[in-house]
Amino acid sequence: MPRLRWISRSALLTTTALAVASLTACAGVQPSPTGSAETTSAAATTTPAGTLTISPSSAAQLCDMIRPELSNFRVQGPTLGRISLNAMVHDWGLRNGGINGHVLADKAMIDRVTTESCPEVRTEALTALELPSLAAGLAF
Repeated sequence: MPRLRWISRSALLTTTALAVASLTACAGVQPSPTGSAETTSAAATTTPAGTLTISPSSAAQLCDMIRPELSNFRVQGPTLGRISLNAMVHDWGLRNGGINGHVLADKAMIDRVTTESCPEVRTEALTALELPSLAAGLAF
């Protein structure tokens, strides 16, 4: 059965490589605001103290992105689910004024945003992904 384990690992590595490649390819592209998304300048603001403030509609957008993926997290398991979470947070950051740099510097921001906006979604995601915090699941 060692061959089966190798096939599973190679499939996981291929999936991860494709996910990273697609995220990297999209990193320089600024998507246009859609639906409920605010314009880039109003999505997030920096206070004089240097902390980032996420608008309520941007926070709701993150919750709306995570909510439908909860069942996928449960089915895929924690490893693939974390890759999906990373992709979602990256996409959300790009849609909201390129705040990915702020997320890199302060991963706990994702926990604060989801705790305020959708604590039930956050709790379900933590359970499905087997994480102590969403920040712990962010690799980028």
